[in-house]
Amino acid sequence: MFFVDEPYKSDFFKQTIRDNNIPVVNTQAAKRLNLLQGTNLISEEQAVNMVRESDSLPFYSTSENSIGWIAQNLAFSELPKRIDQFKNKARFRQLTQSMFPNLFFKEVALEDLETLQINGLPMPFIIKPNVGFFSMGVHKVTTIEEWQQTISAIHAEIELARGLYPDEVLGTGSFIIEQCIEGDEFAVDAYFNSTGEPVILNILHHTFSSDDDVSDRVYTTSKEIIENNLVEFTEFVGKIGQLTHTKNFPVHIELRRDSQGSILPIEVNPMRFGGWCSTPDLAFAAYGINPYLYYFTQQKPNWPALISSKEGKLFSVVVLDNSTGKKADEIVSFDFEKLLACFEKPLELRKIDYKKYPVFAFVFVETRQENFKELSFILNSDLNEFISTRQKCIEFTLVQSKKDQLH
Repeated sequence: MFFVDEPYKSDFFKQTIRDNNIPVVNTQAAKRLNLLQGTNLISEEQAVNMVRESDSLPFYSTSENSIGWIAQNLAFSELPKRIDQFKNKARFRQLTQSMFPNLFFKEVALEDLETLQINGLPMPFIIKPNVGFFSMGVHKVTTIEEWQQTISAIHAEIELARGLYPDEVLGTGSFIIEQCIEGDEFAVDAYFNSTGEPVILNILHHTFSSDDDVSDRVYTTSKEIIENNLVEFTEFVGKIGQLTHTKNFPVHIELRRDSQGSILPIEVNPMRFGGWCSTPDLAFAAYGINPYLYYFTQQKPNWPALISSKEGKLFSVVVLDNSTGKKADEIVSFDFEKLLACFEKPLELRKIDYKKYPVFAFVFVETRQENFKELSFILNSDLNEFISTRQKCIEFTLVQSKKDQLH
């Protein structure tokens, strides 16, 4: 069964669940989301009874917001435990410690950050919410001098994010400190089938603007990225599945490969692929594969056939998070036409209510490999060139007024 919830569900996802008669739990959230007529809605009571009859059903959710409903209504099942072993970052590190015995991590309560002695911690390190989402509250600390500034930034971000997501999605009561995992970062959409076998549905390279960047601005997939990583990543995901005894379950895994070729997981996000219907929808735009349907029907991609005609092409999802330094209520508008003109082949623009969430839009783009500079540009942009602020509007009005007076 599938769950839908805020903050976003795509038209592609809505069409997939309707056209393929996929059961969707008709929660209060689902009733608010304008699903297409003809969607196979099942009542909450039906969903609970289905799980009581079989605890091995495949589950999927467009949003981790659904975890709250699951915790409340399906506590008798194994699903909440299955979710928590991935969602709780400290618990996941403990669970997989035998695979990565030398990886340092430490859980710290929010109220203990001020008094934490960091002298003995490995520098640089990453600090992030133990239960987190969308790079919120994630910081890289390189020197002791940066620590107090980081604590202040974390408290400020907690205030900004308050009320945006349920505690099951973004919990800021405790944080995890981890040694910084160096190397190329990748995101993997995958699922474990009914026998626990891993099936990879997309691999994306997460590109950063600098060593200190921890944002989610650009994720790119290509024929080369799939070919170079498919076998190794499938084996890696399989080991995690064996350790956690996971079946009939989708995951979005972020990992890094270091200079020695070792693979280390950054985190495993449970019960979904990439958030906001981003990376799974990009897989369809790039390769014609529908990850939601492949998971539901337990299909495996024929990767050699899917990527055979994709030589020299990059397919990216660009996350236009509000990196302007301006508060949402200061921003009057965003020039999407100007933004799209920066790309040679934009595939889709998905505007987001930036007054509610700290994101202007998601953009899917196709880029020739030799034109990577357009991706580099957006990686390094703070997006101020695309926004109009109240102050800019006031200044423009004053200039126009003076020109009118002169004429």
